[in-house]
Amino acid sequence: MAFHRNGSVPERNGAGVGSIRRAARLLYPGIGLKRWAILTIFGISTGLIGFAYLIRKVYYTPFPDFLPWYLEGFLLLIVGTCLVLISLYGIYRTLRPFLMNMDPIDNIADSMYSSWSRNRAPKIATIGGGTGMSVLLRGLSKHTDNLTAIITVADDGGSSGRLRRELGVLPPGDFRKCLIAMSDDKSMLSDLLDYRFERGSGLEGHSFGNLFIIAMNSIMNDFDQALIESSRILAVRGKVVPVTSNSLYIKAIMEDGRTIHGESNITQELGQIEELAIEPADIEAHPDAIEAIKDADLVVIGPGSLYTSILPNLLIGGISDALRTTSATVVFVCNVATERGETDGYTVARHLATLQDHTFLDIADFVLANNRMTDMGERFEGTPVTHDDSVLEHSKIVMANLLDDNHPVRHDSDKLAAEVMNLSNLKKGIRPNTRQYHSSVST
Repeated sequence: MAFHRNGSVPERNGAGVGSIRRAARLLYPGIGLKRWAILTIFGISTGLIGFAYLIRKVYYTPFPDFLPWYLEGFLLLIVGTCLVLISLYGIYRTLRPFLMNMDPIDNIADSMYSSWSRNRAPKIATIGGGTGMSVLLRGLSKHTDNLTAIITVADDGGSSGRLRRELGVLPPGDFRKCLIAMSDDKSMLSDLLDYRFERGSGLEGHSFGNLFIIAMNSIMNDFDQALIESSRILAVRGKVVPVTSNSLYIKAIMEDGRTIHGESNITQELGQIEELAIEPADIEAHPDAIEAIKDADLVVIGPGSLYTSILPNLLIGGISDALRTTSATVVFVCNVATERGETDGYTVARHLATLQDHTFLDIADFVLANNRMTDMGERFEGTPVTHDDSVLEHSKIVMANLLDDNHPVRHDSDKLAAEVMNLSNLKKGIRPNTRQYHSSVST
């Protein structure tokens, strides 16, 4: 074998070893292939024994007589053949989803191992809406299939608002974004569902994805079932549920005493928000949302618009009660940039304080915040959300580089998901390990 000067194996051989190692993942426990391989071996062995039995009987070698010798031999042959056929079918069913892509065997092994890992990952429930939530879900869907996205239904602007008013349905826009983010195929599908009609009477301004969800709702005559069928068609990893099945509106009481009704109107105001409320105040939470929070290992609140995407969900009594009683670790993901008309001048501490003022003091075990400050540039509104080293009451803060370098007012989905998955290993009351998280941690 030839070696390079530094003693390393040539790249071709290294790649071959790597391929063998990746292919060997097919034999990992839980993948679902070993059982069929063992059954195949057992079936072949049984068939061979039956064949040998027949041959031995032909040459008059004495065997214990249970049945006529020819029946015993044929019976073993048939049993062995059936076992082999069953095991081959099992192998085919296990590999079929991965064989569709015509990938090499080592790529198939990687895909199966990744799928197996996601199935064994912690149960995570996320609460929020808007672009921030879809960014988080895009990253988390690479790590776990045990994912439930609890989505706000307070949106009343744009295409979603028009469909809501005209058809009396839940606003589909945030659901569309989250379904795309959690889909297994994000290439052409993302462009198709995000396509927005630029002309046409009644069509202008609507996105195809919004119309797709509404059409599915009409076919199924049930919004929950529409989401289930849409998720199946789009190969979504995880589950998307509305925070409530009922119509929800929000109102903001401003510092100057004015009351602004509706999510779209609130975002257009430039004043400071004093308090947020929901209408009706006694609205019921969706049962699946409550169950997801109680059953989760980790609950993630945000990121997203604090007053219009996050708080409306938490003001629903059933959601707040579920967060009080859940055994899950609860993480609040703070935005990387302030939002004009909502959180101008807010620090990390003020984001958390606003959350606590509208819910309860120990709502979040951890606050995950960005520590990489950068100039937002003239393209983007808002300023970086900073932490002034003030003590966060009832929560621990984890600082990490979460910034999307190409879009500095947003999180990077992969960085954010990695930090969230690290926090999923912690239990309530346990302080993060800075060496483990590569983050700046303070109390």
